[in-house]
Amino acid sequence: MNTAKDEVRQLLDRVPDDASLEDIQYHIYVCQKPDHGLTAADQGRVLTQDEVERRMARWLEQ
Repeated sequence: MNTAKDEVRQLLDRVPDDASLEDIQYHIYVCQKPDHGLTAADQGRVLTQDEVERRMARWLEQ
């Protein structure tokens, strides 16, 4: 398993040399999101389709 520093080093090897700090931060964010979602799913922190639709309907009414 790679450490966080190893993952960032690998990411830095993939981004263009002229990437801004903002670009690099965005890439780190995008790489982390699937991991957070998979962890949440493993822990049972998910919503049913019906619950999502109910929440969206309420949000769209506002």
